[in-house]
Amino acid sequence: MQILYFCPVNQKSYTLKEAAEKLKSFCVYRDRCHKEVQQKLWDMNMIPEAQNQIIVDLMQEGFLNEERFARSFARGKFTIKKWGRIRISRELKLRDISKINIKNALSEIDEDKYQETLKGLIEKRSQQLTGESKQRKKRKMLDYLAYRGYEYTLIYEKLRELKFL
Repeated sequence: MQILYFCPVNQKSYTLKEAAEKLKSFCVYRDRCHKEVQQKLWDMNMIPEAQNQIIVDLMQEGFLNEERFARSFARGKFTIKKWGRIRISRELKLRDISKINIKNALSEIDEDKYQETLKGLIEKRSQQLTGESKQRKKRKMLDYLAYRGYEYTLIYEKLRELKFL
């Protein structure tokens, strides 16, 4: 049985040094996780030995750091997209980030800001849900906040506090 490998004809081939420089630029633009770097190397058609060597070099030179990536990811998604801890944690797991790094990343989120953000999302969403029955409005609010990744216990607590329930 013969095994055939697909190799695009017009795809540029890279030397180890060229690929390393390209990946350094890729990592400098923003923090990257190992999975993203590995995918980029795969897209460049680098052999596994070269991939491993480049990843080790990037880690030793400080271009690739999983903990730094997880922390900046958590800060950014919470601040910009207003995601909750559950969604951030799930997204980090999808990127093969270790549990300890996920825990450290979630510690970047200030509890007071977390509560304020949840309150702001509730107020904003309740303005959007005018004309709905109370039961339907409650269901949509819960679904919206759960989709954003907030904990159910915290959602219920905040909704009671704001006299939404």
